[in-house]
Amino acid sequence: MNIKNRVLNNSKKFKIISILLILIGIAIAVIIFLRPKDIQIDGVRELKVTSPAFKSNALIPVKYTGDGKDVSPELRLSNLDKKAVSLAVIMDDIDVPVRGIYNHWVIWNLPVSRVIPAEIPNGKQISELDNAVQGIGYGEHCYRGPKPPFGSHRYKYHVFVLNKRLDLPSSTNREELLEAMSGSVLQHGFLLGEYAGKK
Repeated sequence: MNIKNRVLNNSKKFKIISILLILIGIAIAVIIFLRPKDIQIDGVRELKVTSPAFKSNALIPVKYTGDGKDVSPELRLSNLDKKAVSLAVIMDDIDVPVRGIYNHWVIWNLPVSRVIPAEIPNGKQISELDNAVQGIGYGEHCYRGPKPPFGSHRYKYHVFVLNKRLDLPSSTNREELLEAMSGSVLQHGFLLGEYAGKK
C-alpha cells in the first residue's frame, strides 16, 4: 500500500471516529436533557415527613430494601392542611449515573392521615387504604425498595397533600402523576435516606 492510500484510509478512519464521537456526544446530551428531574414545588406549604424506621439523611434498614423484605416504611406527617382530601407518594433514587433520577414507587389517593402505614401490600388498588392506586415505576403496582447496583445511593420519599382525589389509571407513571397533581398540591415534603447494599 502506497503512502497516498494510507493517508486516504487514515482520513476515512478519522472521519468515522469523529462521526461516532459526535453521535455519542449528542446521545449523552439528549439523555441528560430528557432525564427526570428532582421534584421541587414552589408556592406550597412544607410538609414534615418522618419515619420510625430511619431518621432523615440516615441509612435505610435492610428490611425496607431489595436485599430484605422489600416493604415500604411507615411515614409520619406533621401539620397536615385542613383542606387535604388525599395523599400521594413518589419514591425516587436520586443518584443514578447519567440518568440522575430513577423512580421506584408511585401511589396516590391515599386517605388523609398523619400516618401512612408500613408494608403497603402489592396491587393496583388497595381497598384497605380507601382504594389508593399504585402505578408504574421500578415497582409495577407495588413498592420496590433500594437496591443500587454499586456504591451508595440516596432515596427520597416524597409525600404530597392534595386538595382532591385523582382520576388516573393504574398504568400511570411518575411524570404523569406529577402532571396530574399540578395545581392541586397543598403541601409537599420528603424523607431522605441512604443505602449502599447489603454487606
